Amino acid sequence: MVREVSESCVDSLLTEMVACYCNRFYANKPELAARRIEAIGYQVGHQLSERYTMERPRFTDHLEAIKFICKDFWSELFKKQIDNLKTNHRGTFVLQDNKFRWLARMSVDPSTDNTGSVEDNNSPTAENRAAHAMSMHLYFPCGIIRGALSNLGIPCAVSADISNLPACVYFFFSFFL
Repeated sequence: MVREVSESCVDSLLTEMVACYCNRFYANKPELAARRIEAIGYQVGHQLSERYTMERPRFTDHLEAIKFICKDFWSELFKKQIDNLKTNHRGTFVLQDNKFRWLARMSVDPSTDNTGSVEDNNSPTAENRAAHAMSMHLYFPCGIIRGALSNLGIPCAVSADISNLPACVYFFFSFFL
């Protein structure tokens, strides 16, 4: 029996989790909020990779595990494979997703400014708030990738780049060899 969760439920859960950690629990400590969100993602990724690899033999090398993440694991999470995988052949990989689902319907509330004028929504502070909000939402999938790879025996560091939004999201990870 396949058990799935509605995509809108996952979107709402992620949005509420980020809002709670950033605005309530650690309102004055964004780096601590980011670490907590990433830690939750790590646990989720660790458990999901355990579930998805239960019927498989252990991977014999790092490349097999990376292919599993890009094809099977990503397909289970986002209903599509990763769009592009690049490497420098020295332990650093870049996963490219041209339509990252968890950011597709994201918007930033313009009413958080005190002035309330329309011109202020285009100011650098509004852009900075939008970029910060998006980056906070990416700590969770970074944690998921790190947790999944850790469970597969690949300790690594994972980060995301959203400089080309809305075109794509890049996830970078480097092995600790």
